[in-house]
Amino acid sequence: MYRTFGTPSIWREMDRLQRDMNRIFNQYSPARVRKAPSYPAISIWTIEDGQYLVAELPGVRSEDIDISIKGDMLTISGERSLEDIPAGAQFHRQERGFGNFSRSIQLPFAVDVDKSGFQIQII
Repeated sequence: MYRTFGTPSIWREMDRLQRDMNRIFNQYSPARVRKAPSYPAISIWTIEDGQYLVAELPGVRSEDIDISIKGDMLTISGERSLEDIPAGAQFHRQERGFGNFSRSIQLPFAVDVDKSGFQIQII
């Protein structure tokens, strides 16, 4: 019995290259990358005396926030200012965003702002 040595088939090499590329792309695919949560983070609940919404807005002054409700659509918008840093300081990491933001969500109920017990707490 003897072996034949020859050049590998170009098609086998292309298949191997495609498998390797698929493995690399699957390793770093968007499904594995965590998406940043929507800003601001919101919790909504209802109990007998009304509906409640809590929004996390660290570093945002209450006068920089606009909240509007139309029917069952709630919109929270505003601006977070760039934090004051001393002159000549150099950022090594900057994870806190700044600038304008807006988030609209559909509530699971309609709100009559004049008659409702809907309360909003900003923390």
